[in-house]
Amino acid sequence: WSLPNAERYALQYADGRQTYITESNRRDIKNGSILRLTTSPDQEAEQLYIGIQSKNVDVKTDSLKKLASLSQDITFAQEFISRNGLKQIYSIVEEGNDTGEMLAHTLKAFTELMEHDFVSWENLSTVFIKKIVSYVNMNAVDASIQQLSLSILENMVPTSRLLFEVVKKEVTLDRLLTHLQVTNAQLQLKAMALLIALLLSATDAERRDMMDYLREKNIRQFIHKNIIHSSEPLGDEMAHYLYVLQSVSLNLCEHRMKMSMDPYSQEQRDLLQSLRQTAFESESEAPAGTFSTERRRSLCAKEFRKLGFMNNSNPAEDLRRAPPGLLALDNMVYFSRNTPNAYSRFILENSSREDKHECPFARSSIQLTLILCEILHIGEPCSETAQAFYPMFFGQDHFFEELFCICIQLVNKTWKEMRATQEDFDKVMQVVREQITRTLSLKPTSLELFKTRVNALNYSEILKLRQTERLHQEETLAVPVLELREKLKPELLELIRQQRLLHLCEGTLFRKISSRRRQDKLWYCRLSPNHKVLHYGDVEEGVQSPPIESLTEKIPVADMKMLLVGKECPHTKEKSSGKQNKDVLELAFSIVHDVEEYCLNFIAPTRYEFCLWTDGLNVLLGKEMTSERTQTDLDVLLSMELKLRLLDLENVSIPDDPPPIPKPPSNLNFCYDFSHAEQ
Repeated sequence: WSLPNAERYALQYADGRQTYITESNRRDIKNGSILRLTTSPDQEAEQLYIGIQSKNVDVKTDSLKKLASLSQDITFAQEFISRNGLKQIYSIVEEGNDTGEMLAHTLKAFTELMEHDFVSWENLSTVFIKKIVSYVNMNAVDASIQQLSLSILENMVPTSRLLFEVVKKEVTLDRLLTHLQVTNAQLQLKAMALLIALLLSATDAERRDMMDYLREKNIRQFIHKNIIHSSEPLGDEMAHYLYVLQSVSLNLCEHRMKMSMDPYSQEQRDLLQSLRQTAFESESEAPAGTFSTERRRSLCAKEFRKLGFMNNSNPAEDLRRAPPGLLALDNMVYFSRNTPNAYSRFILENSSREDKHECPFARSSIQLTLILCEILHIGEPCSETAQAFYPMFFGQDHFFEELFCICIQLVNKTWKEMRATQEDFDKVMQVVREQITRTLSLKPTSLELFKTRVNALNYSEILKLRQTERLHQEETLAVPVLELREKLKPELLELIRQQRLLHLCEGTLFRKISSRRRQDKLWYCRLSPNHKVLHYGDVEEGVQSPPIESLTEKIPVADMKMLLVGKECPHTKEKSSGKQNKDVLELAFSIVHDVEEYCLNFIAPTRYEFCLWTDGLNVLLGKEMTSERTQTDLDVLLSMELKLRLLDLENVSIPDDPPPIPKPPSNLNFCYDFSHAEQ
């Protein structure tokens, strides 16, 4: 347009995030995008740099407000930081004269500028950090400022050990617990985020101390009553933090789980002997002098055999396997001390059964502890996205030990129901694992409810469930049926393809995850009804299904080159953390379009969405659908279709070979003449 001083102007998207157009992103402009002419980022940065130093309060506030909004753009952020703009932000915070709205805009702008990773968090001055900490520690501060301050500290903690130590020292756990007890849900969430960041960055010893302190302060009861059972529904982010808290807490058992029993440790031998004494105290009451050493040893061995140890002369050998290591011994001792009646009943009942039919307490306990560790993922790193916490975990002190007490009695009950012998040990434990996992999947809210449900799910119920599932999976395997199956496949695969494309047309909400933390930024992607264009764009929290017109970004299907999944995706390679989480890898996929360097990166919310999207994109690319979901859907559809087709053949055995075709008749004069009949 031949404007004078053209370098003072720039183009910017009119909708969405209003990003500036630069040489590096100009090729991403899609047909139909609305752009507007505006001041160039360097001019804007210069004006705001001067504006935030103004003596006029209104000018300063407006400049900071605009800065907070524009700092989301990487080009502007670069220009502002290159002018040493962060130094001005530091001084506004460090001087500490401004409060309220002005300070809130300053902290928001700081958070957005740091998000671009141009400046290291370690460059922050001690005065600045102390000031941010003071906003968290003061009572008479606006909630929005406290939220932003907590968020800044949460980002700071994982970046360096030094910053972690500063924050841990300055922001006490008591202070965080105070913030957790407010009614403002956002403030509560940010306080929980900082608490989790501190726990994840701590060493094992520090984490143990912090968890002990939180236990003393009854954080579990508070979460159970005021967060899980509050009137407000639980958000995804809070659910994730509760999952991490549960995971960190359960992982405190990992140390004992990985430690084998030391036969020379007096403390461990005493624990082992206490099991024997609690069970057989009346028999062992005879004075020490009555028996010779040999007789005493044989009596102990006999009692350890009754307790169900495989190696009754040296029971410590049974506990050498790690996992479950000493955790199994801890569980047995807890059961014997906290529920002595149930413990004695278990031992005495089984020692009076026939030799082959007794349920071995110690062997069962060791195996059950291992099963519980596997089910509860003890010793595994926390997932970055999972939200699967058990509400009953927060409803009970000593959750793991109490769960063991319920489940070891379940083992005895199931053993009797199965009329098991020693050879059936593995089968019994398999059924017990199924009883526990099926009950946990119902998400009982308390251990009492878990106990009721798991006991109701007896062996005959498990058999019924298995039978039903088997019937769903089973199909007749006669040759003609298999041939019919192959004939139906193409038609049903086409049906699955159509379903996948319809799902892509409906679209899905995806979450953005950065390398530093879980982001609460959302974006939506959907396929146009004519299957020609993929539309996508950022959306606000709570938007369920945005209209296709509001999604500003587009990729023509014709420009799509290939689909990458898992480790091949660029956004999983970029992640710097060595512990690349398995679940993120399982949900990641990317579309390569135009020239190869352009990728649209996804992290699916669930495995189900991942399967549907990768299948749909493969269909658009003219390739085979490869997800495990395709196979399950095909099996279900084939099973239904076959059952419908074979309804008339119920109770008829289908031969493997077709019946022989009869010989042709000697003459073909058997045509009926209708004309005679009509007369």
